[in-house]
Amino acid sequence: MNKTGDETLLSLPERHARILSLLQQSGSISVTQLSELFRVSEVTIRKDLSYLEQQKKLYRTHGSAILISPYISDRHVNEKEKKNVAEKRAIGAAAAALIAPGDSIIIASGTTMAFLAREIAPVGRLTVITAAAPVTQILSQNSDIDVIQLGGITRSSSVSVVGPFAEQMLANFNCSKLFVGVDGLDTEFGLTTTNMLEGALNRAMINAAQKVIVLADSSKFGRRGFSKICDLEAVDRIITDSGVQQMYLDRLRERGIEVTVVDV
Repeated sequence: MNKTGDETLLSLPERHARILSLLQQSGSISVTQLSELFRVSEVTIRKDLSYLEQQKKLYRTHGSAILISPYISDRHVNEKEKKNVAEKRAIGAAAAALIAPGDSIIIASGTTMAFLAREIAPVGRLTVITAAAPVTQILSQNSDIDVIQLGGITRSSSVSVVGPFAEQMLANFNCSKLFVGVDGLDTEFGLTTTNMLEGALNRAMINAAQKVIVLADSSKFGRRGFSKICDLEAVDRIITDSGVQQMYLDRLRERGIEVTVVDV
């Protein structure tokens, strides 16, 4: 940068570096903001962003730029369970610590839910309602846990059930806590998953629970799946890992959401 610190005196490479630095700080920034900051036309900024996108350094969307593509596709559970293992294990342990004696809880689907299930050591009786066959398999081995497996259409990619039968079953229950995983957590768009039927079932789970606890490792932040689950207003607590960017923590806590960060 020029010694004066004036953003208008930056060379092209310096401007590109500054754009990326701003994205690291804020997560996203609009074409208009960049145009005003550097005192160049919006056409020039769009060319900058197009070049940086070609270099795979950012992603352009709706007149702005973000660091990574927010859009994610469905992946098989065998692939997902190998990602961020240490983070998921720590998150699962923190979530298990929230379970109280005599609780009745709902555990949604997802690989983080399996890590949660392995950490559960109930004091007294525990009732668990779940859509996930792997969670049922883990918890049914414990004689102190009553497991209610929801019925419906089995998704091969997640080995969990979805559909109206599962949703109808949930209408008969009222649980203290819901532990739910997500494919994406966007501070503006809310919680998302890659499957429409799973999103509908998760909403039914939210309606059947007094408290909603989201388990999301840091890779899920700033991402969006195909199907929206809910707005952040429906969330009581989020448990994530220390890899999450501070800007996300600040935004969530400003909205009154309790956030637990586990060290990995």
